[in-house]
This record gives sequence, C-alpha cells and structure tokens, in this order.
Amino acid sequence: MSSNAPPEYALVWSDEFETDGLPDQSKWRYDTEANATGWYNHELQYYAKARLENSRVSNGKLIITARKESLTTASDYGGQEYTSARLTTRGKASWTYGFFEIRAKLPCGIGTWPAIWMLGTANVPHPANGEIDIMEQVGKNPTSIEGTIYTASTGQNLGGKSGSIQIADACTAFHDYQLTWTEDSLVIGVDNNAYFTYANPKSGVAEWPFDAPQYMLLNLAIGGDMAGPVDDSIFPVQMEIEHIRVYQKPQQ
Repeated sequence: MSSNAPPEYALVWSDEFETDGLPDQSKWRYDTEANATGWYNHELQYYAKARLENSRVSNGKLIITARKESLTTASDYGGQEYTSARLTTRGKASWTYGFFEIRAKLPCGIGTWPAIWMLGTANVPHPANGEIDIMEQVGKNPTSIEGTIYTASTGQNLGGKSGSIQIADACTAFHDYQLTWTEDSLVIGVDNNAYFTYANPKSGVAEWPFDAPQYMLLNLAIGGDMAGPVDDSIFPVQMEIEHIRVYQKPQQ
C-alpha cells in the first residue's frame, strides 16, 4: 500500500472497502437523527439506514447514492422527496491529530452537496467542540473544492474559516482529499497540494478546540443553503470512495 502520509506516521485505521454489501458495521453507523424533523441547513434528503440503494460497497468502493424517491413507509419519514445516506464513525472510532486521506470521486448535478468532515466527540453545543470539513463541493459549482473549520469563535452555519481550490475533473476522476492535523495547525489539501491552513492561535478552546478527539462523517446531502435548487433530472447521483486511511505519529 503506497502512502502519502509524512514518513514518521503509521497507519492506525483504514477502510479499503473490499467486501461487497453494506458498509462494515464494525467501522460505520448511520446518522438518521433528523429525518423526522428535517435536516439542518434546509437540506431536503432523507438519510436511509442500512439500505443498499443508498449505501453499498461494490468493486472496492463505497458508493453513497442519492435518489429521487420518498420512503413514506419509514417510521421516521419527514416528508422528504429524496433519499441518501450519512455514515459516521461516531462511537466506533475517533482520533486526535493525524494525517487523514479519503480518495473519492464526487457527484455532479445541480443540487448535490457531498461532504467529508469531522466533528468533536464532546457533548457540547455545535460548533464549540470543533468541526473540520475536509471536503465540501456543490453541484452548481462542481470544480470548486472547499475546506472549512468551525469553532465557537467562528459561529456556525456558513460562517467558518475556509479556503478553496479548483479541481477540474472532481466529478469524473478520483482524488485524494487530505487533512494534516497537529497541535499547531490544521492543513487541508488535495493530492498533496495544501490550500488552506488554520493555525492554532494559542488563545484558548473557543478558537482551538482541536486538542480532543473527532470522528468522521461521509454524506451526500441534497439542496440546502449551500447547494441551492435541485435539478430532478440528475438522479440517481453518487459519491464514490475508494479508501479512507488514518495515520498518526507513534506517540499519538
């Protein structure tokens, strides 16, 4: 296995998606908490649990698929006209510091909003426990990749500190979306090209809550404040992930 991690880092967690079927339940759980009430940021999707139509491993890839359909018979159905999936390692794996790499191919289509991100495990109101968006993209601007952090000092919604990079073939080719997280900074990049750095200001937890564990989330949202209106002719659409690898220094 080739590695883009710094030479002193060792692999501590990975998913290579080698077994077809539902995602590995020892590594992933489904986040469905807001289906009944409606998802955040005015998003329009219903996140299905353990449903192959929305999340499956096939031919060495995790495929998260959004569809134009309504699961009206689901006990937590909230009136949504789209289905998708939101996977998380919460309660199964979390990390403090490290090099994170997610090799993915993103969807295209007006109204899609895929994300690869992390949240703090502490039971405090968001975003006081920190949020790291390793990759966000929207179908209305498919070549623009954004990395963003949220803290108590930045506020929430669309008010974080961020940077962006242009990837012309983000929807047609796989790329390595990366985070290097140390005590001193968060560095977000693509294909070993760093484009956004958030330095630890050494001024307290309100600006740097990133000395505590965070877990990973993968989701494909539809519509919402960032993605905007939805073109129903695009469905089904999917985000494909080839591998996820987490490396840390041995003392971590």
